[in-house]
Amino acid sequence: MSNDSNRIAPQYADPAEPALPDPGMKLDLSRAALVVIDPQIDFLSPEGVSWGVFGKSIVEHDTVKHIGQLFAAAKGAGITVAVSPHYYYPCDHDWHFGGPLEKVMHSICMFDRKGPLTLDGFENSGADFMPEYKPYILDGKTIIASPHKVYGPETNDLALQLRKHGVSQIILAGMAANLCVESHLRELLELGFEVTVVRDATAGPTTPEGDGYLAALINYRYIANALWSTAQTVEFLKGK
Repeated sequence: MSNDSNRIAPQYADPAEPALPDPGMKLDLSRAALVVIDPQIDFLSPEGVSWGVFGKSIVEHDTVKHIGQLFAAAKGAGITVAVSPHYYYPCDHDWHFGGPLEKVMHSICMFDRKGPLTLDGFENSGADFMPEYKPYILDGKTIIASPHKVYGPETNDLALQLRKHGVSQIILAGMAANLCVESHLRELLELGFEVTVVRDATAGPTTPEGDGYLAALINYRYIANALWSTAQTVEFLKGK
């Protein structure tokens, strides 16, 4: 698991002498997919409702730019590209219980849509995709999975779609590092996929409870098949 040490803040740098072995994942374009989680305005734009919590980390890691570079490189390589979005409909606000982040997301109307069968008010709302990603996402080829509802892909059809496209390797990016990205990583590994996380194409919350990005990074080192930078991933997608 490698990093670009000259660009990474000291607290995020990998250990100089790691105890864990490098799993040795090699990208195979014939069976690989880029999966981007929640590339939506409410996460990634200063106009989004969660920017106050995630903006610092997004800026620090240049997350928006890096996700765009991954979209472009994956399309250039001709591999499968999938998006796992997060939407809440009016009925979801009647849930009887939820965790701390769920409570926050519902209270600030994060990812809200007017219903599952309408796009009324969707365009340019917080639930919509970032404008710079739309040419990649809305090209008629990208898989747009059904929405996940908490953090992981257990509640959507992402794994089914990937299997149907012959995918067994996943390049994972998007938001948020210690929440949906980590939950997707864990579930997809359990389902038998080989998964690398792109470390600077994600970001985490910064709150008094702790640095969510750092928490995720530690777990990525323990459980992901690889941990790459965007620059490395783009080179691998070029066949280098």
